[in-house]
This record gives sequence, structure tokens and C-alpha cells, in this order.
Amino acid sequence: MNDRETMTGPSEINAFAAAVRAGDESAFTALAERHRRELLIHCYRMLGSFHDAEDAVQDALLRAWRYRESVKDGAPLRPWLYRVATNSCFDAIARDPRRSALAARSASDAPEGAAPGASEVAWLQPFPDALLESPAPRDSEPEAVVLSRETIELAFLTMIQLLTPQQRAALILCDVLGWSAQEAAELLEASVAATNSALQRARASLRARLLKPKPEWPSGVDATAAERELLQKFVAACEEPNLDGFASLIREDAVQRMPPQPEITVGREAIFRLMVDGGFGTEDFGQLRCLVTRANRQPAVACYVLQKGDTNYRAMAVDVLRIEEGMISEVVTFGPEVFGALGLPVTLDSQQGR
Repeated sequence: MNDRETMTGPSEINAFAAAVRAGDESAFTALAERHRRELLIHCYRMLGSFHDAEDAVQDALLRAWRYRESVKDGAPLRPWLYRVATNSCFDAIARDPRRSALAARSASDAPEGAAPGASEVAWLQPFPDALLESPAPRDSEPEAVVLSRETIELAFLTMIQLLTPQQRAALILCDVLGWSAQEAAELLEASVAATNSALQRARASLRARLLKPKPEWPSGVDATAAERELLQKFVAACEEPNLDGFASLIREDAVQRMPPQPEITVGREAIFRLMVDGGFGTEDFGQLRCLVTRANRQPAVACYVLQKGDTNYRAMAVDVLRIEEGMISEVVTFGPEVFGALGLPVTLDSQQGR
């Protein structure tokens, strides 16, 4: 997994230096804003929450102007902005009792049974695919972040939240963005030895925790068409409603998570029991309508519910799906609070044709 980018070009360095010398906040902001998208993705990887990442980037850009004089003469803008953004994330983690407690446990030599788990990442949120797609770069600029699927999927995002902040930053900078240990050490204001140590610990922790590389669709299968068909069947099972319709779509060992709830449901039968206990398919539950979307480079289904007495379908949940070998292996369900960030309407007209 490597999203290697070249560093800031000479033209931007010169413009950056000129803006700092002249005290030109608007020029400085315009230069910094060119990096907002990649900084947002970086902060999202660090924090695992889209809303918190947005806040961290805004804080980082404000800090960047406030501390602009700290930049060494002739230093490029991009790595310096990454330093400011990373420090903003460190501060956000320190301010959040949940994150700081998890970081403390990750740093300790806790017994295996006490090791942090995915259920503790209560702040996890999806990232809209629309913001992962960068516009075509200008001839004078390097491509912004080239994202490999595995470094933005929810399984990876969840697991790196279980690392210490320093380990997480070292892993993202070196193994995701492709920075050298020397470059990462300078950003983290640490020695190369300390950075390499954090990186090795992060890699070892991921090897122990992370899901194995996701198997692709069977050989000879048109993945796009097969995924579309699977999603059509998933939507049909939701809307009919038809619990048996899910049987051929969901793996027997599938997992469902519903952040911020800590419970993790393991196994197809357990997931079905959870649906039945929640009233799925009953009159009191209501009728569902679904929209297919994408988040974290994964297929997702937004579910809206029409209950007795309602005039419109209301946002209920978004299921982000992990697909392995043609079947759903994980469902991460988010509440209606994420609809806006994903560009989804919060209601659907019950009278509008499909």
C-alpha cells in the first residue's frame, strides 16, 4: 500500500515564501487550500471520523497562518502543512477521553485479553467517495493523493485507530504516503530511530489484528456487473421485505458493526436474529426504500423508512458493505447523522416514482 507523492514544486515554494514575507493572508490561504483535500484524507486516517477530520483540517489551516513564521526559509509548504495537520490530530486525540484512553492502552503492555478491539472505535464514520476523487492536476502540479482501496476501507481505518497516535502517524506517512523515515521523523520531530521503531510496532500490530487481504471476485467474473447485481438483490431484500433474500448474499461468518454502539454481531444467523428482533418486515417497523451509494471505496446502501402516518421516507441508516468473493463479509451500519456528509437527502418523497 503506497500513495507516494512528490513534494511541493519550486513555484509553490516561492509563492509560499512571498506570501509569508508580505503577510498576505489571502495568498497564503489560497496556497494552503490547494492541499485541503489531501489533508482531510490524512486527518481522517488519523482520527477515523469525517466530522473530526474536517475540524482538524480547519484548525490546521488556522494554525498554519498563525505560525507561518516558524517555517524555515525555502522550506516547501506541503510537508509543513502535514506537520501542522498531524499535530492538530494529536491534540484532538489528547482532548478526547475515549481516544486518549485507547491510545494509553495501546501503548501499554496489556495482556492479550485486555488489548483494545474494534468495538472500542465508537467514533468511526464513513468518508464520501466523492471527496476521494481528485480533479485532474495542472501540468505544474503533482497528482494529489492517489488512494489505494485498502488504505481507506473501514476495516483498515478501524485497525489503525488501535495504534498509538505516533505509530499511526508513522505508518500513514511511510507505508501509505510513501515518505522516507527521515521525512517522517522530521515531521514528527523525532529521531529516525524512534520513527522506525514506531513504524515497526505499527506494522507488527497490524499483522496481528488486520483482516487478511480481501479476496477479489472469482476469476473471469465482471466485478462491476457482479457487484451491481449483488447490490440490486440486497436492495430488493430490504424493500420487499424478504429476510430469506439475504441468505445467498451474506457469508455465514459475516460481521455487523453499528458505531457508536460497541456490540459486534458475528455470523449470518446472529445478524438475521438482530433484524428480526428489531422488527424487520413488520408493519410497526415500516416500509424501506433504498439508494445505492459509495463510501470509503466500498459499496453502500442508504435505507429510508416510511412508518404509519408518515408522508415521506425518513433517513434511517447507511450500510457500508465489504464484499469478499462475491458475498458480503461485513456490514458497518451508520445512523442518519452521516447522510448529509455522504451527500444523501434526509427524506424521500413517498409519492415520487422509483
